[in-house]
Amino acid sequence: MSIKYGILALLHEHQRHGYDLKVEMENLLSIKGKINAGQIYTTLDRLVRDELVSAADSDESERKYFQLEPKGQAALEKWFLTPVSYQAKDDFSFKWSCARKIKYEKEEKMLDNQKKTIMKEIMELTKLKTDLLADGEHLRYTLISGTIMHLEADLSWIRMIEVNRSPNI
Repeated sequence: MSIKYGILALLHEHQRHGYDLKVEMENLLSIKGKINAGQIYTTLDRLVRDELVSAADSDESERKYFQLEPKGQAALEKWFLTPVSYQAKDDFSFKWSCARKIKYEKEEKMLDNQKKTIMKEIMELTKLKTDLLADGEHLRYTLISGTIMHLEADLSWIRMIEVNRSPNI
């Protein structure tokens, strides 16, 4: 996830102030309350410094608005058109590889804990997905559906590990 490019995309629509950017980023990512406002303002400072964004007007509440500059539009366009390569599985894969390497005695418990966490996330996201569909929020519904598919793939991968558990595999 790139806060930088999320901000550029949101500013492509129209000028926004920092808190509005925070809320809209959380909506895009479907992670309400998970982005620190400091991340937004630090990123905005860098974007202004790099001349991708400029500070526009302030409103009556003295909130500073930001707008996209042509250099920022070009950076956003390049980002949109650059394919994303599949990265080797993230932190859990690395953790599991380390556990396997040292023949960690509680590997089964580690796998079970990860499965429980994934299943809980799937249940929470499934409820959110249902609510989003009922509210007509098709973009967020589609994004959540994709996240659920990734989690289900992770769950299948862990089940494959469990079925094939052998010190030599």
